[in-house]
Amino acid sequence: MKNSLQLKLSQHLALTPQLQQSIRLLQLSTLELNQELERFLMENPLLERTEGWNEDTPAVLITPPQITSTSNASSPSSDGDSLESINDNENWTSSEITFSDPSNSNWREGNDDYDYSTQIAAEPSLIDHLVSQLRLSNLSERDYQVCSLLLSHIDEEGYLSASLEEILEQEKLLEELEIEELHIALKMLQSLDPIGVGARSLAECLCIQLSSLPEHQEGKKLALDIAGKHLQLLGNHDFPRLKKIYGCQDASLKIAQQLIGHCNPHPAADFIRSEARYVIPDVIVRKNKTQWSVTLNPDAIPKLRVHRVYADILNKNRDQSTLLSAQLQEARWLIKNVQQRFDTILRVSEAIVERQRHFFEHGEVAMRPLVLREIADTVGMHESTVSRVTSQKFMLTPRGIFELKYFFSSHVGTDSGGAASSTAIRALIKQLISAEDCRKPLSDSRISDILAQQGIVVARRTVAKYREAMQIHPASQRKSL
Repeated sequence: MKNSLQLKLSQHLALTPQLQQSIRLLQLSTLELNQELERFLMENPLLERTEGWNEDTPAVLITPPQITSTSNASSPSSDGDSLESINDNENWTSSEITFSDPSNSNWREGNDDYDYSTQIAAEPSLIDHLVSQLRLSNLSERDYQVCSLLLSHIDEEGYLSASLEEILEQEKLLEELEIEELHIALKMLQSLDPIGVGARSLAECLCIQLSSLPEHQEGKKLALDIAGKHLQLLGNHDFPRLKKIYGCQDASLKIAQQLIGHCNPHPAADFIRSEARYVIPDVIVRKNKTQWSVTLNPDAIPKLRVHRVYADILNKNRDQSTLLSAQLQEARWLIKNVQQRFDTILRVSEAIVERQRHFFEHGEVAMRPLVLREIADTVGMHESTVSRVTSQKFMLTPRGIFELKYFFSSHVGTDSGGAASSTAIRALIKQLISAEDCRKPLSDSRISDILAQQGIVVARRTVAKYREAMQIHPASQRKSL
């Protein structure tokens, strides 16, 4: 085979640095975009903001979910899942907060230039809270050491993570330590605040809290016995069996259930710190008479420009600095790409609002099926571009703040040959369950039949999947007295 030279013509897409930057900026959230721009402002002297960062920029605080007993929550014993349907609506918050000592090295009394931002609020941990109570107790040095030993085995939820026998076997520092000392120290620890701390199981945690109730509290004795012996039956809402075991009536059992339901299965929930998430909406949706309008959030758009002084100097001496010329071109590219980013977000948002206007009028039940391809064809973009635009971009509406991806959902067929959005179906399921008779809750099959009567064909397993996604318990656990 002979070697030869051949000419061949072909076409391929080349990602220029400008295009790569445009794609990268498009997929960033507003907060990430501002961080990226700060880096460019520090590196490129020809780029500047027309005004400083506005500290009054409206931002939406997304509060971290309170710790509740759900099917995904872990517990220290097999009884953990049995309280899921008892305490779902209980929220436990903490307002206890202390501030850092102003006597640190940064404090300057009477100095107007002192940076008060260094004074960060300090919140005590669970162990600090327990130690402070032990120090106020009239304990001997030996008892304090044994209690401190148990504190080292308290997990973040307030439970004792090891048995007393295991602790005794592992401990080598305290001489002649006996199991009786550990039992006494544990009782001391379980008497501290928060009530229920130091428990070795969910049942013990509930019993500690129930024992702290007044002696004349109605239903206390029955609640204590159920929590200690038959918590699994209560969690499964097996009321007929409980009534047979205790020979009680519905009223007595309901009172005991309410007492147990008001207990906190996570005694240390107040001390678990979750970082709050702040979201700056990219677009704002408003209703003008009968029309819905979409506008960019002006406080989310960075105000950038080329530094005029440096640009004028460069225009007069173009041949003297190749580096400055490159930085000038980079600054212009960045400004153009940022503007193009927000223009693209606006176009996609307008297309979404146009197709989901019934949602803004009537809520989730009116959500229509929508896929990326439909929006991509409308705005003349590729699906991957629309996917980048809708990721981590938020829309502020009269119904709340939503990520743009929220408006996209799969579809389910109807008897009439149309399609219903999965979001709308979830909303219908939620409505049906909220209006059901708590003594005879709707099963997944029954919900499927009701939806079929409305022309929406949904299988029982699909109903179960949507119900579980909304963290709604099955009918057997929703039943109440």
